[in-house]
Amino acid sequence: MNSNLKRILSEDTFFIIAGPCAIEGRDMAFKIGDQIAEICQRLSIPFVFKGSYRKANRSKLDSFTGIGDDKALSILAEVGKEFQVPVITDIHESEEVDTVKDFVDVLQIPAFLCRQTALLQAAAESGKVVNIKKGQFMSPESMRFAKEKVESSGGDHVWLTERGTTFGYQDLVVDFRSIPIMKQFGAEVIMDCTHSLQQPNQSAGVTGGRPQLIESMACAAAAVGARGLFIETHYQPEIAKSDAANMLPLDKLEQVVQKSKRIYEVVRESREARS
Repeated sequence: MNSNLKRILSEDTFFIIAGPCAIEGRDMAFKIGDQIAEICQRLSIPFVFKGSYRKANRSKLDSFTGIGDDKALSILAEVGKEFQVPVITDIHESEEVDTVKDFVDVLQIPAFLCRQTALLQAAAESGKVVNIKKGQFMSPESMRFAKEKVESSGGDHVWLTERGTTFGYQDLVVDFRSIPIMKQFGAEVIMDCTHSLQQPNQSAGVTGGRPQLIESMACAAAAVGARGLFIETHYQPEIAKSDAANMLPLDKLEQVVQKSKRIYEVVRESREARS
């Protein structure tokens, strides 16, 4: 097991999941991975590199879905090896697990699929860490059952990620009560600071977003006990082929992570002082 992943699983340390929305090529993945690695080394926090090897949930038929499964998965594995970090990607059907598990350390269940029993069971049986995104239609209390599905199928490590709740047709809102609620049933809870600021179902068929609020989202999540942050980032978001409207510019990542880490540590120190 990767040493950074061991640290995340064994210590109460703040961490981030960060990277581009989708793998668009080797050069972009390595450029982003290198800069995140430098930031996390300076801040002494572990990170998990993320990138979708395939985008299966798109509004329009002609939207970018990937560069090819084998090529994208190989790039993910290369990034993990080069920077000695764990990598995560999402899976969409149970049949994908046998292929994808050989390239990554963490399997992610997309929010729209968090109730899919066969998918959760297959992910659990892989022996990998499983990160389940909370559905935009789900209460935090109901995510206990998704976690139980993985654990009862042999999964030893389950993370739950808050990513907002549908608010009307074209917006999301975050109820920060969901973080302590999901922690109550023993989950490691992560805050998706970028997807929770999406503005989905736009009439143009391209999702909008409010990236200027990412720092506020991250700090608020750290204040209520989120163990980690999920942040999609790119050195030039406007040219990204997926989720360009809500990714964080890479040059702003360090400030967001540094501030959030400090808030997390202050809250943890206060909690320990009271116990």
